[in-house]
Amino acid sequence: MGATPSRRAYLDWMRGLSVLFMIVAHTFDAWTVLADRTTPLYKAANFIGGLAAPIFLFLAGVSVAMAASSRTRRSGDRAASAWSVQKRGWQIFGLAFLFRLQSWILSPGATVKGIFKADILNIMGPSIAAAAWVWGRLADRRARRAAFATLACVCAFATPLIRNAAWVAWLPDPIEWYVRPFPKLSVFTFFPWAGYVFAGALAGEWLDTAASPAAEWRANRRLAAAGAGLVVAGYGASYLPSIYPAGYSNFWTSSPTYYFIKIGIMLVLMGVIYVYVQRPFSAEPRNPAWSPMLEFGRSSLFVYWIHVELAYGIFSYPLHRTLPVWWSLVAFTAFTVFIYAVTRLKSRLVSGWKARRAAFQPA
Repeated sequence: MGATPSRRAYLDWMRGLSVLFMIVAHTFDAWTVLADRTTPLYKAANFIGGLAAPIFLFLAGVSVAMAASSRTRRSGDRAASAWSVQKRGWQIFGLAFLFRLQSWILSPGATVKGIFKADILNIMGPSIAAAAWVWGRLADRRARRAAFATLACVCAFATPLIRNAAWVAWLPDPIEWYVRPFPKLSVFTFFPWAGYVFAGALAGEWLDTAASPAAEWRANRRLAAAGAGLVVAGYGASYLPSIYPAGYSNFWTSSPTYYFIKIGIMLVLMGVIYVYVQRPFSAEPRNPAWSPMLEFGRSSLFVYWIHVELAYGIFSYPLHRTLPVWWSLVAFTAFTVFIYAVTRLKSRLVSGWKARRAAFQPA
């Protein structure tokens, strides 16, 4: 439950915020009546909810760099540290299929084919493993930064080309679903979504150099300034002629400009959250051990696991596409309180189990 000195509370807080964004996205999408989906409130909820997945993937990349570096400092074994993070990525990839199996069992009308659907965990797991592999192969920090920046850019600029490439259609199912969107079977794809993990790993390399609160505050200021620059540059580039053939790139789904704008927004948001959580202007460094947002952030996989089926599955079936948009807001609020209570209960049960296990271990 408590934070350790090496754990950045502001990163957990940012992950908790993305949990709220995720609940917004799923509750409004699952429960709002179709006639209200053109209202300003629904559009605002849709935009906010759309930031959840990029933040999750970005922070997963941050964790790759920081976790691998931390383990290397403790053990002195770079290869073993990189492999431990790679294993975590493959574990998440395995959990993706277990989650879809659960969805197939609990969701009315679900098909066996849906078990192999490419969702965020399917993309996050291999991307974490790939970033950790790159980290383990490059001992020089500058080389790692260059590699992560290059991979993030490749994922962005290749997306319109790959989505329109004829050869992709020759890929067997379900591999094609991981390369470009496929109706009802491909919510996320490696292009461009894996790029957020590599962008996060690049940011993690910068944050890992901070050996003091002052240095971390300085790193966050620089990253936030870089993020603001990306937003301005991306917005300006969106008015320039496209570098792709006509019809290849769509601003909201496949354009590099919007991709970099979202990375910029996340970097700025991380800096704002750092100021709010860590209070760098205060006399004493601050690293809070607990708050509701930290609770969500440190239990993000658990929340993801339970809330999707509660929002879309048989448990809320009478609400599906039946609520006016303002009632969706009320339902979201009540649902979030319920999910938070369940998360707190889970944390207490896990803490109690760990305490009992430690008590029975021989001295």
